[in-house]
Amino acid sequence: MAYSDRMTLLARIGFAARGLVYILIGWFALDVALHGGETTDNQGALGTLADAPLGHILLAVCAVGFAGYALWRLTEAITDPEKRGRTLKGKFERLGYAISGISHIMLATAAGRLALEQTAKQQGSPADESAQGWSAWLLGQPGGVFLLVLAGILLLIIAAAQALKAYKARFDELGGDVPAPSYVRWIGRWGYAARALVFSLIGWFIISAALNHDPDRAGGLGEALEQLRAQDEGAVLLSVVALGLALFGLFSLIEARYRRMKVHKPDFLR
Repeated sequence: MAYSDRMTLLARIGFAARGLVYILIGWFALDVALHGGETTDNQGALGTLADAPLGHILLAVCAVGFAGYALWRLTEAITDPEKRGRTLKGKFERLGYAISGISHIMLATAAGRLALEQTAKQQGSPADESAQGWSAWLLGQPGGVFLLVLAGILLLIIAAAQALKAYKARFDELGGDVPAPSYVRWIGRWGYAARALVFSLIGWFIISAALNHDPDRAGGLGEALEQLRAQDEGAVLLSVVALGLALFGLFSLIEARYRRMKVHKPDFLR
């Protein structure tokens, strides 16, 4: 399978776009922790760019980057060019790639519509309503409870993988043969730890919605941050997680520049 310099560039733009969005999410969450207000998620953060200087151009670049990133992840998941799927760990990695690809298609669509002014600015946490909507639909289907619980368990597995990555902090994909500097590893460690906590909460929300037959219990990133704020010492807890999400954004920007990657070009684009 051939490599594509253009696809690699698009994937790097995707990393940069992801970094920008997570920095915004972390900033807004920190503001909520200190001053109160409403938390936001990925799509809500994109909505704030519409009013920024050159915001629609930036949104268009984000849409292209997210689309390229999604295509890369879906290609890795479907074609398995590096033959990761021969082991159980590899199969879970490919499943994670597929989930990541689908989520970034949604982000690319949201950014594209905002760039073209085809939808209203998205404030708050649009993903929470989306999670409740598809949870309600799934609960109405045969075997829906099982499938919803399975979706929650998959998110818990992804959260565990993020936590393991934070613990090991190897990040071998950065740079060449020289290990990443210690400060970069700590940035990634804090960022992945924050994501692990957030994903575990989202997974539990989905499982709770299934077991209680109540789609309103489902939620996304915004709901997870709201739950952290509602705890004892919630301001401190949310501040720590907010900084972690912002640092994950910074780590994504570092990946955009220094990650070793050669994106395979899908057969249908040859």
